Amino acid sequence: MRHLITTKDFNKDEILELFKDTKEFLDEKPRTLLEGKSVTTIFFENSTRTLSSFESAAQRLGAKVLRLDTSRSSLRKGETLYDTAMILDSMSPNAIIVRHAHSGVPHILAKHMHCPVLNGGDGKHAHPTQALLDLFTIWTHFKGRIKDKIILIVGDIKNSRVAASNIELLNRFGLKIILVAPPHFMPHSNLEKSYKLDDKLIDKADIIMSLRTQTERHNKSIYASLKDYANDFCIQSNLIKDKKLILLHPGPVNRNTDISDEMMSDKRTLVLQQVKNGVAIRMAVLKKLILEN
Repeated sequence: MRHLITTKDFNKDEILELFKDTKEFLDEKPRTLLEGKSVTTIFFENSTRTLSSFESAAQRLGAKVLRLDTSRSSLRKGETLYDTAMILDSMSPNAIIVRHAHSGVPHILAKHMHCPVLNGGDGKHAHPTQALLDLFTIWTHFKGRIKDKIILIVGDIKNSRVAASNIELLNRFGLKIILVAPPHFMPHSNLEKSYKLDDKLIDKADIIMSLRTQTERHNKSIYASLKDYANDFCIQSNLIKDKKLILLHPGPVNRNTDISDEMMSDKRTLVLQQVKNGVAIRMAVLKKLILEN
């Protein structure tokens, strides 16, 4: 049984095959590829875009979707994760999509399931479909010529599962990654680092990936206010100027903290394209895992 727990679960050839399906699915037409199949979503952590993206993807492929209400989950009444896995498995879904605040939960569930488990985000660990849609967005924009493109990943990198998955995936596809963050947001890494966002970095960049400040994952307050952080790391038009690059963000965007209002409406900002690509890439992943398992 194959699962998608981290980006490492697919090799490069498989990812390029996924991209072929993704391009087709961008037409947004309904399919019957998964007619008669069922997909269960169980999100123990709040989500709007990832949950709705997965559910839209499943429905567009013709699958039925069962969303489990985690606010009433038996886990909150003392049930073990193992027992929860057994209960889910007994419902015979064709795939389960799980999000959890603790790293490793999708991996634990996958060991006990007889269907594919897809990681919708776990703690600070991984968010593989977000990284896949980010890579697809970059791949499409540059028409596949992405080797040696320079990407700045800016913000709360240390606490970001999106950054963790993107670092693995983008590095594997030959992009040059530069991490840009204040010292307390910078992970231990052998990648090139910068502790400030300046003109020299912007001039080198082909892509900027801004990240949300993960305040809910901080043990203590680091900045007196997010305004202090924004002064140094918000992506603003006076910094970007007329540079030919693209700007990405996994969402939700903290406007004027992560990215300024002006840059959000800039044609170089591809946030809405990422959302559209996200549904299509998740359709491709569901098709692959359900039909090949």
